[in-house]
Order: sequence, then C-alpha cells, then structure tokens
Amino acid sequence: MSSVRVLVGTKKGGFVITGDGARKKWQVSGPHFSGWEVYHMKGSPKDPNRIYASQTSSWFGQVIQRSDDGGKTWITPGSSPEELKTPQGWPKGESNKFVYDTSPETGKPLTTHQWYDGTQHAWEFKRVWHVEPSLTDPDTVYAGVEDAALFRSTDGGKSWQEIASLRGHGTGPKWSPGAGGMGLHTIVLDPSNPNRMYIAISAAGAFRTDDGGQSWKAINRGLKNNYLPDPTPEVGFCVHRIAFHPSRPDVLFMQLHQGGGIFRSDNAGDQWNEVNGNLPTDFGFPVDVHAHEPDTVYAIPMDPYMRVPPQGKLRVWRSRSGGNEWQPLTKGLPQENCFINVLRDAMCVDSMDPCGIYFGTTGGQVYASADGGNTWQAIASHLPGVLSVEVQTLNGAARSPRKKSPVKAAAARPSKSKKKKPVKTKGRSKR
Repeated sequence: MSSVRVLVGTKKGGFVITGDGARKKWQVSGPHFSGWEVYHMKGSPKDPNRIYASQTSSWFGQVIQRSDDGGKTWITPGSSPEELKTPQGWPKGESNKFVYDTSPETGKPLTTHQWYDGTQHAWEFKRVWHVEPSLTDPDTVYAGVEDAALFRSTDGGKSWQEIASLRGHGTGPKWSPGAGGMGLHTIVLDPSNPNRMYIAISAAGAFRTDDGGQSWKAINRGLKNNYLPDPTPEVGFCVHRIAFHPSRPDVLFMQLHQGGGIFRSDNAGDQWNEVNGNLPTDFGFPVDVHAHEPDTVYAIPMDPYMRVPPQGKLRVWRSRSGGNEWQPLTKGLPQENCFINVLRDAMCVDSMDPCGIYFGTTGGQVYASADGGNTWQAIASHLPGVLSVEVQTLNGAARSPRKKSPVKAAAARPSKSKKKKPVKTKGRSKR
C-alpha cells in the first residue's frame, strides 16, 4: 500500500512526518538538526530514501545534510563530523562550500547588485534557500542560494559548482533583495525537456533556460510592480512562487507580491495574465497545482499589511478553471482568531488519488487534506515556525492528469476585477 512522508523545515530543526495509505494516522520524528533553521528539505524522485536538507544559521553558517535512509540518519557529504567543529567544540558551517564561480573557463565576473537604497552592493553568499533534486539522478541536486545564484552538485552534495550563466545574465546589477533577502527560492524542472528549467528570485523575477543552463531568458512580460519608477521592467519583480503540472510544463502559475497576485502563463512564461478573480487579496506566498487535475490550482491569500489570514480566517482557495474563479476551503481550518502566515515553500501536493494537499504555518501547525482540499486535519501542532513543507508519495504513482476530470477545465482569461492601490509596507520579514 502507498504511504506518504512529509518533510517539514522549521526555524529550529527539521521534522519527518509519516502517514499511512489512508492518510489518517501520522507519526512525527524530530527535530533533526535541533536549534538550526532548516530552510528546505526535499527527497529525490528517483530514490525516495535520498533526502537533502539545507541547515543554516546566521551565526554558524551553512551546512547541507543528506539522508540515504528516508530521514532516519543524516550525513554531511564532503565533510567529516570533526571538520564541522572548532577546537573548542563549536559548530562550523563549512560543509559543502558554495563559492561563486569567477573562473575564465566556466564563470562570470563577480559584479554587484542593487541594494535597498538603490546603491550597488557586493555579492555575498549567505544561505541555501531551496534544494531541488534531479528528476533522474539521486546524486544530482540543485541549490538556490542568497545572494541569488544557482548551484549544482553531481556527487550527492559533496561539492557544488555555480551555474554562473544565470548570475551573468546581464541584468544582475538591477537585481535587488526583497524584505527577506535576495534569494533564489524556486527551481522547477521540466520532466518533458531535461534542458529546460524555471527559477525565481526575490526581487529580480522569473527566468528560464532552454539549453541546460548555458543561457537564460527573463520571463516577466505581463507582470507589474507599481513600487518601481518603471512598473513593467525586464527585471525587478518580487516573485513569491511558481508551479506547474508536469503534464503541461508550458502552463505556469505564479504568486507575485502585493500589487500583483496570481498570474498564469500558457507559453512557458513568455507572457503572463493576472487571474486573481474573486480572491480576497492579491498577496500570498505559495501556489501549487493538483496532482491529477492540471487546471486545479491552490493558493493561500494573506492580508498584505499584517501578512495573516484576512479576518483571522485561515482559508485555502481552490480554482478548478485555472484561475479567476476561486472557492474557499475551510472545513477543519480555524475560522476565527487565526493570525499566522504560510510561506512560499510551505505548501505541496502528493500524487495519491484522491490528491493530498499539505501546508505549514508560522505558528507551527502542519495541515493535511486527503481529499483535494475539501476537508483538513492538523497532522502536527506546536512545532517551531514552519519554513517549508514537501511530501513524498512512497510506492505511489507520479503526478499525472486524470483521463476524465470531474470539472470541465476552461482556459483562464485575464481578470477585469478592480485593483486596489498597493501600499508599500514597512519592516523586514524573514522570508
């Protein structure tokens, strides 16, 4: 029988939650890497026992962890335990070094990027935001880092090489940090074309490669940022998340920052159309797509000023038409006095049938739905603030469209809803 494994990264460690085939009984293990921020954990589609995790600390540094037994035990590939401690016994973040590539053969010059005040600022590595294992090789894994760059390992995380063509795109000096930093947080691999990859950076925008990373194209046409002197630049967008259904890799869904909302592209990002429709706000972080219904999309709108659920009611919104027409899903979720947030990497779907939906909150709850979002249950509570949630379907089928969808999908059209004037918020959030 199939089962699921939910990988949860939090502000004070990583957790592994296992569920039975009915997704009714759950067991929580952890925290792994206790006391460290675990920005992201994700398993290999080729070998589900291979899991990568980004363990980071603004004090001690960055460590990549790897498990080869489904999260029971962990190693730091490329480093012995002794190398990770000072002579005094303090931890060191020197595993799996991430060094920007400036070599004449494969690198690009280490230039500057735009800072908060508009001045130029030197590129500095800070942490790994996202790990994305290859679809075909468990030893190949990509890492999105802050300051924004893309790295790849082909030896199971022992060593890392920057794909410097992205940083050297030519628009790098115009990239700037969002409120939580200038992180490359989204990496989406096309299962039908091994040479195609989508990435997103806050706050630069979305990019696509069609030649395996040799060159990149900014794909931000149709987006707008009213905070900028030019609201429709080539780069400068605070993209929060991108998702697609594997059977339709040209149809993308995006959650953009306040003033934008949910966007859809039907041509691999060459043109975007806003599909907010009847959503209560245009602000949120995650977006994802149903495993078997390519036009069924999930989003979690937030109040753009407090970054909590509008009216204190936690609701996941579902569109069965690829956007514009949305339905709130509330059964099992708190509908009063709920003041949490759901971050960009903290929602995912499994490939079971019915499709399961999962998300974690900054209040430490992890919610799951085993019926496509109709009903919800808390499978973990009182964890540290959740930074990321990923799920593995064990002994299960891959994500694929049903032959007959219960709802006839309709192509989404650009929304004509009246937009509220965006207001720039103050403060510097973690994410």
